[in-house]
Amino acid sequence: MIIKEIQEEIIDEFSMFDDWMERYEYIIEIGKTLPLIDPQYKTNDNLIKGCQSKVWLHANSENETIIFTADSDAILTKGIIALLLRVYSSQTPKNILDSEPFFIDKIGLKEHLSPTRANGLVSMIKQLKLYALAFQVKKNQSN
Repeated sequence: MIIKEIQEEIIDEFSMFDDWMERYEYIIEIGKTLPLIDPQYKTNDNLIKGCQSKVWLHANSENETIIFTADSDAILTKGIIALLLRVYSSQTPKNILDSEPFFIDKIGLKEHLSPTRANGLVSMIKQLKLYALAFQVKKNQSN
């Protein structure tokens, strides 16, 4: 599925909820479905800088796509990174770099986060894009 379609699917899911307490609960539920990150990747090198909570992010290149795994020590943050991975994992570096996470504004996520969590969200997106850029450069150098 392409990034745009996944984001539209998320927007549709969130439109079913009337208030933000229900949306927060849904985000927390999504976090519970996040596949466990291999413990060897829960290192300081994989910690996202700029997050209030601890968020580990790891990326692997597989068949021209990037497979992300992540974890967080905070339940809401774990749900947020799970949403981002749903959008960006199993995508090509180029598609990741060429897309913007418009679903965040459409569901009103950023405006319903504390300033520190909103900064963390920006840091998570930045790190996902940095991984995509690194894999894109690596691919270009090997061609």
